[in-house]
Amino acid sequence: MKIISWNINGIRAITKKDFFEDFAKLDPDVLCLQETKAQDSEVAKALSKIAGYNQYYNSAERKGYSGVAVLSKEEPIAVTYDMGVAEHDNEGRVICLEFADFFLVNVYVPNSGQKLERLDYRQGWDTDFKKYLKNLEETKAVILCGDLNVAHRPIDLKNDKSNYNKTAGYTQIEIDGMDNLLDAGFVDTYRHFNPDTVAYTYWSYRFKARERNTGWRLDYFLVSDQLLAKVEDIAILANYYGSDHCPIQLKIK
Repeated sequence: MKIISWNINGIRAITKKDFFEDFAKLDPDVLCLQETKAQDSEVAKALSKIAGYNQYYNSAERKGYSGVAVLSKEEPIAVTYDMGVAEHDNEGRVICLEFADFFLVNVYVPNSGQKLERLDYRQGWDTDFKKYLKNLEETKAVILCGDLNVAHRPIDLKNDKSNYNKTAGYTQIEIDGMDNLLDAGFVDTYRHFNPDTVAYTYWSYRFKARERNTGWRLDYFLVSDQLLAKVEDIAILANYYGSDHCPIQLKIK
C-alpha cells in the first residue's frame, strides 16, 4: 500500500495548479490531505474529477480554516472523525480509517500561533491526541500521518537556535509532545531510516525560502513499533509544488 500525506494549503487553490497531474503521477492507494480550508461540499466539488476512490472529509465549523480529507482506493472497514473530545472536535483535524491490519489516522495538528497564543491549547491537544492514539492501538496497530506542526530535532529545521522557544513548531512544549508520542511506542519512520539526512517538508512563501531550502520538517509518518518491519519505503517528495508543504510517501507491505 502506498500512502501519500500532503498539507495542500487550500483545496481550491491547489486544484487550480498542477494538482490533478501530480495526483496521477503519485498514484496513491491512499491520499491524506491536510488544511483543505473548505467545507465538506466544497472539498467534494474540488475533487469531483477524481474517480475510483472512496472520499472522506472532515471540515472545521469555521469556514476557510483547517480541514482534512482522505481518498482511498480500498474501502475501509470503518471511518471515524475527530477524537471524541469536545474541546478539540470542531476544527476538522482528524479522520481515522480502519483497515484489516491497522488504523490509518490523518491529522492536522493545531499551530501554536504567531505569538504562541495557542501554545497552552496545543499542549492539551498533544496530551489528548496521544490518549486517542493509544486507545486505538489497544485494538490494532496505528499509522499516523499528517502535518504535526513540530520540528522534532535541530536537524529538522534550518535555523534551530534562532527559532527555539520563540517560533510555533519549535518550542520545548511541542518537542516534548513529540517525545511523548515516540516514548509511547510510535516510530518516526523517516528519521528511523534516515538518521542524519537533512530534509524538509515545509518552506515559507516568504524570503525565497524554498529556493534557498530554508525549511522545516513538519510532516510525518509515525507507526506503531510492530509495523516498522513492514515499512518498505519512506520518502519526502520535495519535487512536488503547489503548496508551501511537499507530499511525503510511505510504502507498507
